[in-house]
Amino acid sequence: MIPTVTAHGAQIPAFGFGTFRMKGPDVRRMVPHVLKMGVRHVDTAQIYGNEADVGEGIAASGVARGDVFLTTKVWVDKYRHEAFIASVEESLRKLKTDHVDLLLLHWPNEAVPLAEQIGALNEVRRRGMTRHIGVSNFSTALMAEAAALSAAPLVTNQVEYHPYLSQRPVLAAAMELGMSLTAYYAMADGKVLGEPVLQAIAAAHGRSVAQVVLRWLVQQPGVIALSKTVSEARAAENFAIGDFSLTEAEMAAIHALARPDGRIVSPAGLAPAWD
Repeated sequence: MIPTVTAHGAQIPAFGFGTFRMKGPDVRRMVPHVLKMGVRHVDTAQIYGNEADVGEGIAASGVARGDVFLTTKVWVDKYRHEAFIASVEESLRKLKTDHVDLLLLHWPNEAVPLAEQIGALNEVRRRGMTRHIGVSNFSTALMAEAAALSAAPLVTNQVEYHPYLSQRPVLAAAMELGMSLTAYYAMADGKVLGEPVLQAIAAAHGRSVAQVVLRWLVQQPGVIALSKTVSEARAAENFAIGDFSLTEAEMAAIHALARPDGRIVSPAGLAPAWD
């Protein structure tokens, strides 16, 4: 079984289907497919431009909305209070739902006071537009500041995390704050697939490298893994990680692949001072 991560009352399926850079037709095809397959966590964002397609996919799946943990993210140009509220109302219309399960600030934005951003997050939660709130691409310093400003608990920080990028400081900060860590770019933009250490571990288990990396993520306490693919076969393979475990030595060997230049996603004008 793939575990569920609990953070401040949020029960978050540890395997999620991500939709970053997925075009509408692929989203409308893949979301119903993965939900019928048993995936119960779908991740999107305003800036992805596919919230309406995600909404259509969930509606077409035959899976009850209440059984799907749905996450979206507010884009940085909507952080002023009124714009924030209006943008979430628009997201809900597109997603064909009256609430999401988790709403995140997508990236830091110093142009708007963090207190205003967190205030807006709490406002939409009070209105029932989201069940839980959190952040994405926040440093440990920003995580602590955001948590201190928030009336309601923050349940996750969604960040780049893969074998080449250590997130030990962020993980430690998340644990201290009672938060989870949601990992995106798990395959390091495909770079992990040619890694000899991972290939050897995969061969030992009769698994793919992708399965090993996803298992490595969800086997860590408090970590949720997002996986994106436009292939039905690959989706089934990626989801089939609940029936094997990595040894402590294998986990350590994968952690040891981290390197100082491992970060891939760090857009100018958005990225904070990373840990």
